[in-house]
Amino acid sequence: MTKRILVVEDNDLNRKLFCDVLVACGFDVEPVADGHQALERARGFHPNLVVMDIQLQDVSGLDLISSMKADAVLGDVPVLAVTAYAGKGDEERIRETGAEGYLSKPVSIGPFMAAVRGLIDQVA
Repeated sequence: MTKRILVVEDNDLNRKLFCDVLVACGFDVEPVADGHQALERARGFHPNLVVMDIQLQDVSGLDLISSMKADAVLGDVPVLAVTAYAGKGDEERIRETGAEGYLSKPVSIGPFMAAVRGLIDQVA
């Protein structure tokens, strides 16, 4: 069965890049541009992984991760957090919120796919 990945990213170019790469690697991908729709879309899509931008325009990615981890349906879905604002202590704070993976932007394809496969393999 094809693994499903929800991509929550409000930047059009980044969202398209993530989705195109994941589709080319054989994943079923659901893009979400509006963070307010992320949890509802996740519940309907039943992802095996969520790629979550932390700096969304309309809602904090950290808040979304916290909400996902507290959700009975979504709590076990691993999250790969990506952020352009990687400062001292950010990775630790993001992981404490519940993200299993962390990458800083700009994201290179090799490390991105290694992180995706590592997290997907954990739930396989």
